[in-house]
Amino acid sequence: MRSATAVCFMLLVSKKSNLGSLRSSPTKVHSLGRGLHGSCSRFPSRPAWEEKAATMSQGGTRGAAKPQDRGWAWMVLLAAVLLQGLTLGFPSCIGVFFTDLQHEFQASNSETSWFPSIMVAVLHGGGPLCSILVKRFGYRFAVMLGGLLSSVGMVSSSFCKSLGQLYLTAGLITGLGSCFSFQAGVTALGHYFVRWQALANAMASTGVSLGFTLWPLLSQYMLDEMGWRNTFLIFGGILLNCCVCGAIMRPVRLASGSLVQLPRPGEDSGRRAEEAQLSNGASSPHLKYQQQNRKTACFQMLQKYLAFDIFCQNKGYQIYTIGVTWMMMGFVLPHVYLVPYAIQNGVEERKAALLISIIGFINIFIRPLTGLLSGHRIFTGRRIYLFNLAVLLCGLSNFICIVSAEFSVLIVYCVILSIAMSGIGALTFQVLMDVVEMDRFSSALGLFTVLESITLLIGPPLTGLLVDITNDFHYVFYTSSFLLISAALFMGLSFCALEKKRNLKEASKVPLDNPSRYQYNDTPTEPQPESQSTPAVVYVTSI
Repeated sequence: MRSATAVCFMLLVSKKSNLGSLRSSPTKVHSLGRGLHGSCSRFPSRPAWEEKAATMSQGGTRGAAKPQDRGWAWMVLLAAVLLQGLTLGFPSCIGVFFTDLQHEFQASNSETSWFPSIMVAVLHGGGPLCSILVKRFGYRFAVMLGGLLSSVGMVSSSFCKSLGQLYLTAGLITGLGSCFSFQAGVTALGHYFVRWQALANAMASTGVSLGFTLWPLLSQYMLDEMGWRNTFLIFGGILLNCCVCGAIMRPVRLASGSLVQLPRPGEDSGRRAEEAQLSNGASSPHLKYQQQNRKTACFQMLQKYLAFDIFCQNKGYQIYTIGVTWMMMGFVLPHVYLVPYAIQNGVEERKAALLISIIGFINIFIRPLTGLLSGHRIFTGRRIYLFNLAVLLCGLSNFICIVSAEFSVLIVYCVILSIAMSGIGALTFQVLMDVVEMDRFSSALGLFTVLESITLLIGPPLTGLLVDITNDFHYVFYTSSFLLISAALFMGLSFCALEKKRNLKEASKVPLDNPSRYQYNDTPTEPQPESQSTPAVVYVTSI
């Protein structure tokens, strides 16, 4: 008994000495834990706990390390490629269903064309709403919500009994979902890529061309096998893959605006006192001031996302926005009416769908080359003229369809049209960056996309009404040529006059003190620090 008591006493003494040594050396805890339990992580030091507590007190959570330009960023890039193919490439297949929908609902060309017009207009014009959603909930939530909306819209459209229901489901809901998924995906790329951001955006844009190539072929095959209703139902399942892409785009850290700020004690007591006064019938001295602040905040938010002040003051932005808005009314017409035009002139349905795929396939190779060419120093400050040349070529190419509707001639038309489209798609936003200061680019882009979505909405139905009156599809290409050529001439001549006027002013006045402010740097030379690398929420559309 005494020996057992002595042994217990010795064990307690040794344990106490071990605990004292462990306090002085935390690494021994790690080795002791490994000996007792097999594996154990090192306990965090006191400063780490204090740092975490400080972070939690500010309402934030500790985010994961930001894997910029490496590792998981390439998986995010792959998801962005798939997203752009699923969203921006999807409207290219609507022309395949044009004739079947027209026969199903006994509708005119004008009535049927409202369906793709609404989808494309909402896809391009929903940028400000998507930007607010991303800022409030994050890009991952926006991408997954967009995928869910797109799927619900297409599944619901398979049960539609009228064109009006189709406008709401496949047009509005699917278009809005595609807008959320695409533009939030572009924002996610900005978070994951800094040094290679330009390369990442260029690679992601190839998804548009891939979708442009594959969607029409898949649509025609499924339409022949199971009809448009079952095809739309399956498309709803395919578009759910946007949610998978959103799951891959895990947030790197919380945005500053999404942190939940705890109220300060003084503010909380003051707020309670003011609420008590209001409940007793007393008027708050700050009520009028708060109402004025709300009006100011609404005006600032409107100015943040829709730059009306830039439109009124910047002549270059004004000319370019008006020209592109007018151009869009004719730019979208061949994509809606090319397949019905070919079918009406005796081309097989499968071959007619192949025409759209040819346009997308050539885009895969020509668009990156156009982007590289426009980035050469020869075209610095002259990209607008290269853009006008592409618009002019796009307008002139429509006369090929007027000459003949044979399949071989239509292939030549698609090749030339695809080359012109590649130039327009690669240069649209580069030119916008040239005419607008980069610190206001986001708000300038908001007004730009909203205005172009209006003409995207009304262009096909108005042209369809003209076809219904004349019963001749040639007027589609006449109208498209007129709109594109007139837009190219307007922008080209206006910018020439503006440049001459600017040269005369520069000859008589001192040049700007800081001209570099109006120049755009394609890629940052060095990766920014993590605290400065998170970009502003920007909504971007792709043509």
